[in-house]
Amino acid sequence: MQGSTYNPPQGPLAILHHDHELLLVDKPSGLLSVPGKGEHLADCLITRVQAVFPEALLVHRLDRDTSGVMVFALTQHAQRHLGLQFEKRQMKKTYVARVFGRVEEKTGTVDLPLIVDWPNRPLQHVDFENGKQAVTDWRVLKYEDNATRVRLFPQTGRSHQLRVHMREIGHPILGDPFYASGEAREAERLMLHAESLRLRHPDGGKGLTFKAKCPF
Repeated sequence: MQGSTYNPPQGPLAILHHDHELLLVDKPSGLLSVPGKGEHLADCLITRVQAVFPEALLVHRLDRDTSGVMVFALTQHAQRHLGLQFEKRQMKKTYVARVFGRVEEKTGTVDLPLIVDWPNRPLQHVDFENGKQAVTDWRVLKYEDNATRVRLFPQTGRSHQLRVHMREIGHPILGDPFYASGEAREAERLMLHAESLRLRHPDGGKGLTFKAKCPF
């Protein structure tokens, strides 16, 4: 959990796909995407990836406690190509989450602008005057005991977007150390998983979808 001792999971890289331009891996929950400040936060996914693929370049990040699909570029051309796809919102990401309580509507959209909460960073909060646009579509998958399994479709890529948006509609993601409280916080991990990523291949532009099975 954030705020506690950093003790990331060990084990081999879970490689989903590897070719001359792309590397896709399934990031485990509890592992930073990039190094944090200080020697104790040096172990991270990009460091582990570069130990095997020294040419790997960062394209995007997942929160430390989020698991799932991450793409790395293996050439500078691929890094530029993928970066532009993110910038132009051409990347399609889907997530699975378990949220607190019963979400009555079957589908919906959260459209609430977000900005960093400076005194409490890295927390984010809703700010209608200064926030950047943040939009999340969601759909109920199934109901569980005092929880709902949902699929989330972010239309924008703001920091902590899914976590804040779910909290704002009254259904924080289970196990979220930042945005859940009480019973909702009591889970063995943050129940958020990046399930799939659809992108265009930097070599030829073919549309491809990569998936990582939800571990919870």
